[in-house]
Amino acid sequence: MSVSFIIPAYNCRGTIAESVESVLQGNFEDGDELVIVNDCSNDGTDTVLHDLQRKYPVITVIRHLRNKGGGAARNTAVEHARHAVLFCLDSDNTLGPGSIRPLKEFLVRASADVASFQELYYFEGSSKRVTHKWVFRPGVVTLEDYLSGPVVPGASGNYMFTRQSWEKAGGYPEFAGALDTWGFGFRQLVSGSRMMVLEGTHYFHRHGHSSYWVRYSGERRVSLTALQVVLPFLDLLNDEDVDYIMSRNGRYTWVEQLQKRPIRVKSLAVGHSGTIQEAPFFLRILRRALRKLEP
Repeated sequence: MSVSFIIPAYNCRGTIAESVESVLQGNFEDGDELVIVNDCSNDGTDTVLHDLQRKYPVITVIRHLRNKGGGAARNTAVEHARHAVLFCLDSDNTLGPGSIRPLKEFLVRASADVASFQELYYFEGSSKRVTHKWVFRPGVVTLEDYLSGPVVPGASGNYMFTRQSWEKAGGYPEFAGALDTWGFGFRQLVSGSRMMVLEGTHYFHRHGHSSYWVRYSGERRVSLTALQVVLPFLDLLNDEDVDYIMSRNGRYTWVEQLQKRPIRVKSLAVGHSGTIQEAPFFLRILRRALRKLEP
């Protein structure tokens, strides 16, 4: 079973080469493909992609003639991909060597439509400088889990999924800005896709720079945009919680408040979000450095 790797790219000349190398050196198998959509970058990303294509002819690069946003770039990539199984990697994140094959085998074994790594290793500068991590509960992710806090697979969007689940979900919501992956994961769950987390696995998630999410969340539109994603599916939610997210105060803050006030489905069940943890090995490095400073 071959995999179509997809990467949406916008103004990422300083990071995308590392992302591509992490796919092609240690995770790419015969029959796989890598589709990159350049969403009308203007910082020299074009040149970097040209050089990568010369080095790796297996790469397909598609260029948007105008900037359409992350959701549109991801949808374009899926539309041009050949395979029934896809993995989306953002242009500033990286995979560990040999991390995709277990995820692919898990997708098949668990009869899943979505297979996510369990942990996101957040790093600054180098993947060796991990500062903290997100940890998801292994096993099935439910809609209740998704609406119980911010630490859910869709919040990163760097996971494996089937083309069928993309079709059932209606693709990534192109109006959602940097919530496109969160909205896609939500759509996958409400359309019946089986989302699973594979225990003991991880990828590397860059932070500490002006990422798509950092730029978007700074505009204070997160809850309103998420409300647009959820609106067609309000009948699945508890009436009291619908009133809350539609209220004057709730509609501007409900996503940021999910840990304190989870959104319930009709059954009134409350799910379990993942956790945020300091990375133990980062703490060991920090303690070692501090000991060297001791008199």
